[in-house]
Amino acid sequence: MPTTIIPTKTKSIEQFVTIPRKEYEELLMFKKNIPVFKPTKSELRAIRQGRKDIEAGNYTPWKEVKHELANLHNRPGKKANGRRAKV
Repeated sequence: MPTTIIPTKTKSIEQFVTIPRKEYEELLMFKKNIPVFKPTKSELRAIRQGRKDIEAGNYTPWKEVKHELANLHNRPGKKANGRRAKV
C-alpha cells in the first residue's frame, strides 16, 4: 500500500508516525470514549512531590506493600457484639 507524506510546517520528520488508516480510525474512536484526566493544581503539586520522593528513594517497594496487604487480608474475623458469631 503506497504511503504519501504531506509536507507540513513541522521542522523534524521524527515527529511523524505512519500507521494504517483503519488503525488510526480505531484510535480516534478509542480516544473519544476515554475521558482525558485534567489534574487540579493541588494534584499537580502532589505528583511533583511524589516524583521528588521517588528520585530520593523515599518510597515503599511493591513487594513490601503486597506483603502487608496480604497480612491484613488474612487476619481472623472480629467477634460480633462481644460474642462469637453462631454458625
